[in-house]
Amino acid sequence: MPGPTSFFDDNGEPAAGLVAKGKPGDNSAPLTITEISGLLKRTVEDRFGHVRLRGELSGVKRAASGHLYCCLKDDGAIIDGVMWRTGAQRLGFVPEDGIEVVATGKLTTYPGRSKYQVVIDSMEIAGEGALLALLEKTRKRLEAEGLFAAERKRALPFMPRVIGVVTSPTGAVIRDILHRLADRCPTHVLVWPVLVQGQGAAAQVAAAIEGFNGMPAGGRIPRPDLLIAARGGGSIEDLWTFNEEVVVRAIAGSAIPTISAVGHETDTTLADHAADRRAPTPTAAAEIAVPVLRELAATLDEFAFRQRRCALRPVTLGRERLEARVARLPQPQALAAAAQQRLDDAGERLRRGLADRATAARHRLADDAARLSLSLLRERVRSAGRDLAATRLRPELLTRELQVRRQRLDALDRVRRQLDPKAPLQRGYALVHAAGHAVVASRDLAAGLPSLVLEFADGTLDVIPQDTPGSSRRKPARSPAGAATQQPKLL
Repeated sequence: MPGPTSFFDDNGEPAAGLVAKGKPGDNSAPLTITEISGLLKRTVEDRFGHVRLRGELSGVKRAASGHLYCCLKDDGAIIDGVMWRTGAQRLGFVPEDGIEVVATGKLTTYPGRSKYQVVIDSMEIAGEGALLALLEKTRKRLEAEGLFAAERKRALPFMPRVIGVVTSPTGAVIRDILHRLADRCPTHVLVWPVLVQGQGAAAQVAAAIEGFNGMPAGGRIPRPDLLIAARGGGSIEDLWTFNEEVVVRAIAGSAIPTISAVGHETDTTLADHAADRRAPTPTAAAEIAVPVLRELAATLDEFAFRQRRCALRPVTLGRERLEARVARLPQPQALAAAAQQRLDDAGERLRRGLADRATAARHRLADDAARLSLSLLRERVRSAGRDLAATRLRPELLTRELQVRRQRLDALDRVRRQLDPKAPLQRGYALVHAAGHAVVASRDLAAGLPSLVLEFADGTLDVIPQDTPGSSRRKPARSPAGAATQQPKLL
């Protein structure tokens, strides 16, 4: 059994007992947990009432109340952080895990969990390098969604009637755009005034783009055919509004073709990737938006001139061909000259020929007249009489020729009788006629014939084919003169 408990130790000090008792001369009462937590909270807040911390965001989340909870960490430590709704709404960027930031606020404790944390009043990206890293991270994420795809780009209208401009109304950008449009091609311009940097600028730009797209076609205010989102040059921080995701998504989702004209030639934002066309400067955006009116009028004049020239070209070519052919044609006088010369030669030859022939005929007549004497004529008559008396006419010369011709005629008659198609009719045969032609075979019969004609030696008979309903009738027989006409029969 244990012995009795002693209330003093070996040094004479009171020993720990079951009941807490104050020490002699000790006037401090024990503190409660709430009291010590309060003391720690005041001490920490008094000592670290304003701190600037640099670290990497981790575990970022927004509560339904709008408060932002996160952790700030580096290679050796981590600290919780909270940013109340009013401060979170003023952030110029979207907090994400992995972003290196500089947070300004104060340290405090959270008695409910015996933890300390930093209450962040403001938060900025830690340097331009971190800002560029955030930009690249956002670019890759949006590019993976297809917001920057080339196939989403649309062609700009050649000559927009109304141009909507989203920019600051007080800057030099809108004046440059209006001045350039007036020089090139005066166009109706609608300006939607927005902030182009600072708190709330991204939301205003996105709302302006969506507002232009929401305007009804044919309304009191004309709906733009083209949008220009523009601002002047500046640092990457100044241009950050056009890197915000809300602006990029508004440009990518715009039903109206959009030109991004942010900064100078070397400045590039995510809005440039999402827009249908990027302009290096706001002035260049105005040059891209509309053609030069004077050049367009000159082009139209050139087209009209070319059209007239094309219309007149066949006439000109025809005239040139006609002139070339006319130049190659000989003169009418030259064409008739050879014929005229031949005519003259022929006339001269005819005249000489007639004269020569008349002279020759005169000479022949004189010669014939000299040869025509009565004694010569009498001698020729006596010679002809002697020849006639010597000629004997024999009848067999004529009869032999007649006999030969008669034999030849009899042979032809025999052939005629043999080849006569009606000769077999005397022996009981008949000829078949259809539509005025002799039928040699059954395949020669045309389909649909109403009747056939049978020709006999003593006449003809009309016959209706057997497979055709009806009766046959007989024509009057064509018989020799004096023969009686037979009565019709049925086959």
